[in-house]
This record gives sequence, C-alpha cells and structure tokens, in this order.
Amino acid sequence: MGLFDFFKKKETAPEAQEALDKGLEKTKEGFLSKITKAVAGKSTVDDDVLDNLEGVLITSDVGVATTLKIIERIEARVARDKYLSTAEFNHLLRDEIQLMLAENNSNDFRNFEYGNHKPYVIMVVGVNGVGKTTTIGKLAHKLKNENLKVVLGAADTFRAAAVDQIKLWGERVGVRVVAQAMGSDPASVAFDTLQSAVANQEDVVIIDTAGRLHNKIGLMNELGKIKNVMQKVVPHAPHEILLVLDGSTGQNAFEQCKQFTEATDVNALAITKLDGTAKGGVVIGISDQFKIPVKYIGVGEKMDDLQLFDKKEFVNSLFK
Repeated sequence: MGLFDFFKKKETAPEAQEALDKGLEKTKEGFLSKITKAVAGKSTVDDDVLDNLEGVLITSDVGVATTLKIIERIEARVARDKYLSTAEFNHLLRDEIQLMLAENNSNDFRNFEYGNHKPYVIMVVGVNGVGKTTTIGKLAHKLKNENLKVVLGAADTFRAAAVDQIKLWGERVGVRVVAQAMGSDPASVAFDTLQSAVANQEDVVIIDTAGRLHNKIGLMNELGKIKNVMQKVVPHAPHEILLVLDGSTGQNAFEQCKQFTEATDVNALAITKLDGTAKGGVVIGISDQFKIPVKYIGVGEKMDDLQLFDKKEFVNSLFK
C-alpha cells in the first residue's frame, strides 16, 4: 500500500461533483451553446459541422494543434461509420476527448498511488498570480485531513509577500512552515525544510519556489540548485514537480507550460481558476500538447475546491 492510497477514496462524492459542475459552468455554457449552433439545421455530421466544430474548439482555448487532432479523429469515425447523425455528435465528441486525455497520461488520480516515499517531496513552480500559494495551502489542507503530517518550505525568498502568504496558509491549515529572511538562498530553505521533515518523521514536504519567469537558463539553474540540495537529504527528491497554471489565461498558460517544462522536469500540473473562466478547454489542450498529467484542478475559492483531476468526470461535466 502506498503512502497516498487514501486517494483511492471516491473523491467525487455528491458535494465534490456539485463543486466540479459549478466550477465548470462558464466553460460548459459557452462550449455547449457553440456546439449546438455548430450542428443547427444539420441531420448528419458533414464538412460544415466539422468546420464549425473547429472554430468552437479553438475559441474554447483547446489550442490549434489539439483541435486539428480532434477533428481528424471525428473525420475518421465518420468515414468508418458512413453515417453519423448530429444526435450522436455530443456523445462522439465527449468519447474522443476522454480517449485523448487517457492517451496523454491523464490518469484518474483518485486511483493513483504515490509509492512508499517518506517524506514525499513536492516542489511547486509557476509564475506569480496563477494561484500557486493558494494551491499549496489547499493541497496541504487536503493532505492534513487524511492525517498526514505536512510541512511547507517558503523557498520563494524573492518576495517578502510570498513568505508571509505561506506562513498565513500554514496557520490557517495548521501545518508547520520553515522560512528564512527575504533574500535568503532558496536552496538553503529547501535543505532546512527537508532536514526538519526527516527529523520530525513528517509525511509530505511542499516546497514553494520563486514565481518569476526570468530567462530560461536562470530559471533552470535556480531550480536545479534547489533539487540538488534536496537530494543531499532525501535521495531522488523532489518526487513531484508540480507546475501551477492559471486556466483563465488561456493561451498564456500554454506558453508558461512551455517555459517551465524546458527549464525543469515538470511531472504534474495543477490548473487553477477554472470557475472564473469560459476557457476550461485549456485543460484538454495542455494535456495533449505536453503529455504531462493534469493532477489537480481549482474549481472555486473554498478550501476544498482543489480537486484531483478525473478525466471522465471532467469531460462528462462539460457535456451535461
């Protein structure tokens, strides 16, 4: 049994499903209304419908490359089935998007095991303003509620506000925070955090990092130094490099993902602020283009509104 087998619990209880449906309301309303217009007056899926669908997906921030891939899949399905009614269209589109997410390594994380790492080390990266600190706090809350001992490392020493925000979240959630003065070496903070986590036999370490996109080499060097220092305390740390992206920024999120994946070995994504935008299609496009699993989505402001990503429930919610 892995340390995090509690994720096997059915997180999509009625209240969680309701939060997901509500959080995706703006995306769903725009998406479904556009699809309805795309097939209006048509009895079968023809070239006009596919052209209209292309426009729907692109304007929903799915991205051009992923949109073309979806169109090709549906064209192949139409050619194979010979006749495809517009009544079947929503089901077909839903199934193809779910299949694409599955192929892109987007696991259903309620069934995901982390293994037996202790402490399990998560390094969180992302630019300022994407909800990085809030995501860290909500994740700490989620883990603490499962009786796991969590410690936060305030390694974004570039901004005094970042350290203060982490401390506030630590107090709010009831978890320990390791911090140093503004301007301290971020790697030193990470080192101290891991040392104390090992000494205190804590289960999970979450390390914040500076949220600025300076040049790629500078970013790579800074994050590389933090990783190297952590590995002196916990071999193979960090076990997870979690990139936080703001879903409401649409195509800007693609660019940030490109920058960070070039600078460090991102192996998980958290896409936030989906409740305030009609651009939820960005989840589909980023998963497809970068082949990195979307692990968490933010669908509201409440403490419990950071949800483990489930591709089937996400797509089903869009098509309700």
